[in-house]
This record gives sequence, structure tokens and C-alpha cells, in this order.
Amino acid sequence: MINWRDNHKISFKKYRRLIYLNMYYYRHLASSSKDGDVRIWDTVLCSTQTVLSGHTKSVTAVKWGGTGLIYTASQDRTVKVWRASDGVLCRTLEGHAHWVNTLALSTDYILRIGAFDPVKDSHKDTAILDKKKSQEFALERYNKITESHGERLVSGSDDFTLFLWDPEKGKKPLARLTGHQQLVNDVKFSPDCRIIASASFDKSIKLWEANTGKFITTLRGHVQAVYVVAFSADSRLMVSGSADSTLKLWNLRTKKLEIDLPGHADEVYAVDWSTDGLKVASGGKDKVLRLWQN
Repeated sequence: MINWRDNHKISFKKYRRLIYLNMYYYRHLASSSKDGDVRIWDTVLCSTQTVLSGHTKSVTAVKWGGTGLIYTASQDRTVKVWRASDGVLCRTLEGHAHWVNTLALSTDYILRIGAFDPVKDSHKDTAILDKKKSQEFALERYNKITESHGERLVSGSDDFTLFLWDPEKGKKPLARLTGHQQLVNDVKFSPDCRIIASASFDKSIKLWEANTGKFITTLRGHVQAVYVVAFSADSRLMVSGSADSTLKLWNLRTKKLEIDLPGHADEVYAVDWSTDGLKVASGGKDKVLRLWQN
């Protein structure tokens, strides 16, 4: 647990507070807290710039989108959309019957890598040292992802469901994704924005069509709760971490288990791919960070 002044806390356990840097306003950082507030920090001045108040219970997740909006999820069963520039609340997304645990944006991958393209290796054709050209290239890739459907948001909840939202246009969900038998721990869009994957305490991972929310299939193999999932850069593979102390690598073309990755001595809480798609990093309750070669 990291303690901030005035009891602003960030936890990395089950209800860990997520922090994301905005790709354009990189000197600013958003944090969410058990105190119900979201704070925007100036990382140069090391001070709070704006406090977003409106949630009535613990804020479980925060996402900073590519259009200047911040999305927050809370145990008050709502998702809120804020304007990052001045902290104005734009709208409240309601529908979940219990805590909202996790959020994912269709643009997460693009915002994360910016002008670097590990799949096509196009960073070699881009003047990375030229800030203006790099920003233009990153914006072009962002626009390509969002030109048909905009920036989509998906939320996962303790009510066993997920909601697919178009948060810039309205308060009503585009789809309600049902099928999990226990609470949803994690949700991710694939980098190509075609698939949504959700991980649950029901020991399964479910795949959904990103545009419509239509159910695709269920991936089974873990014998305890699945905590986290992560896609490879080319969207062909996915890795999952579980309370059963294992990671599993899934082939998304065949929708089958590719390989089992034992090694951790306890529950696996976090997993992610390197941007070049060659390595996977995982960490868990055994206090060990493991690197896996693809």
C-alpha cells in the first residue's frame, strides 16, 4: 500500500488503483482512490492539479482516453466520464447492479505505444526523434482505429456482467454481455480492436465481438479464478494469469490452449506482453517477477 497525503491511497491488490499516463499530456497523471476521489497530478510540479469528486464509494479503475476524457469506475456501481482539461463531469453511465471492477478502452493499445508499431516495425520509417512527425504518426494511427466506431469502453462488474459503451455519445450501453457465473476481474480489447476478453472468478475467460458485444466462445483450463489477461501485439495470442499459480497461453485463431506456463508458487496477479511481442512478464503473491520468452 502506498500512502499519499490526506489518505489518498493506491493499492495493488484485488482492488488495486490503476494509474495511466495520457499520451498527449504526458506531464499529467490520473489516480483513483478509496476515498472516492480522482486526482489529476502535475508530475513536474509534484502537486494536485484537479480533484474529480462525484463518486460516492471507492474508485476502482481510471482510464485516460485519447480525446481528452477520463473514465472512472466505482463501487457505487457507476462509470463516470470527465473532461480532463477542467474536471467537468460529462455524464454518468449506469446499469451495473454491483461494484464496477475494471475498465478497458478500444484505444488502450494505441495510446500505450504511441508512434511505435511493433507489428509492422513502422517506427523505422518514422522520425522518432522528430517530435512533430511522431505525434502526427501516432494521431494518424489513433484516427484509423476510431474512424468507424469512435473510442469504445467496456466495463466489468461484480454483478457477473460487462457493458459495452460509446461513452462520447450517450448514457445507454450498446450491449450487455452476460454469461459469466461469478464476478468479472479483468477485461481487455485486442490491439486490432476485434475481440474483447474477460476474466472471471468462475475460472473461465470469455471472448466477445468488440463491435457488437456478441459472445464468441469460452476458454477453459484454469482450475481457480482468472485474475488477468493480456493480448500479444499482433492479436494472435493471449496470456492469462490465475489464482491456480499458472499462466496459460491461448491461440486466438484456434480458440484453444497453446501452452501451460507453470512456475509461480502462488496466485498470479499481473501479466503483460512486451511491445515487441517477444516476452511476457508476470508477477504474483509469491513476490517473484518472471519473464517468459515467446
